[in-house]
Amino acid sequence: MKKLNSYIFRQIWVGFFLVAFSLLSMLWLTQSLRFVEMVTNKGLPLRLFVELTSLLMPRLFSILSPIALFASVMFVYNRMLADRELVIMQAAGISPWKNAKAAVYVGLILTLFSVYVQNVGIPAAENSFRNLEWEIRNNVSHLMFREGEFNNLKNNMTVFISKHEDDGSVSGILVHDETNPERKVTLSAEKGRIIYTQSGPKILLIKGERQEISKSGGQFSSLQFERYSVDFGIMGGKAIKPASAREKTLWQLLNADTDKTLSDKDVRKYIVEGHRRLITPWYNLVFALLACTGLLIGNFNRRGQGKIVFVSVTAMILVQGGDLIITNLAGRSLYFLPLLYANCLFPLAVCVYLLLFYNPFFWIRYHKNKAVCDVQ
Repeated sequence: MKKLNSYIFRQIWVGFFLVAFSLLSMLWLTQSLRFVEMVTNKGLPLRLFVELTSLLMPRLFSILSPIALFASVMFVYNRMLADRELVIMQAAGISPWKNAKAAVYVGLILTLFSVYVQNVGIPAAENSFRNLEWEIRNNVSHLMFREGEFNNLKNNMTVFISKHEDDGSVSGILVHDETNPERKVTLSAEKGRIIYTQSGPKILLIKGERQEISKSGGQFSSLQFERYSVDFGIMGGKAIKPASAREKTLWQLLNADTDKTLSDKDVRKYIVEGHRRLITPWYNLVFALLACTGLLIGNFNRRGQGKIVFVSVTAMILVQGGDLIITNLAGRSLYFLPLLYANCLFPLAVCVYLLLFYNPFFWIRYHKNKAVCDVQ
């Protein structure tokens, strides 16, 4: 029996990794498209692009893991039925529950791993993603100022830079400033450096000249300077975003009602997120059982198990859809929170009950006995 469970166990893992890798690759590609602009238009290094998009993996894995496991378990057990392997095992007296142990073990392992991902991996990744995204969007010296090009900023300012030096400074700088509607200012400098302050990024010009012309009177003035600071204003100076619910610890989420700075809507959102961290990992086990229960307790059909597969897939979709609907309802009223647990635990209990106590041969004997009684 251990060898049979090990065989099924390995088959499920192989299928899971293949399906999970395929789904993660597709979702990673679609999610990363919104960062392609940073590479093509703003010169973001490929290393930072990969790092930024890789931080999305924990959240995507937590979403796709139950679905990938469902597909893997369904495929393995359906193939074993088609190859008559399960038929032989059942004829040898192996119960449906024992045949399902491999799927249960994989589901429990992924459940425990998902608990770690939900409560450690995702908060850490979301925090790093938020900080890295802010740093990239505010690193104007490399992303906004491209060598040998006139860079038009959002606040009526044009900047030209000849070269980015290895030490982080820039050389050959020309700045044309029209932020003041009354005058035009042009600054040129041999060297400069981007500095960051609480009010936003600035450029420090070294050894240059400032020329100003008034639009109304046409008066022209010029001066030379050793050091001159130019403020970019609102460009790139946005403060870092506050931490989202995904970055909070489980304790902070479940006790969000004690935080007086949060609105009632945010309190409900945080509490629902906390309860989802407790219940969502268990969908790995639920989906594994939904995939194999029907195939293990149903009658064998030489034409295929299409009906059982359809019922199992429908049940999975209903459970997944119920989770999304109840989550939205709980965000409006916390009275729906018990339904969030019921949506997960009820199908889990039903599958375990059917695997342990349901015997299809009992119903076959019952119908045969009933037919004999009707004839008599």
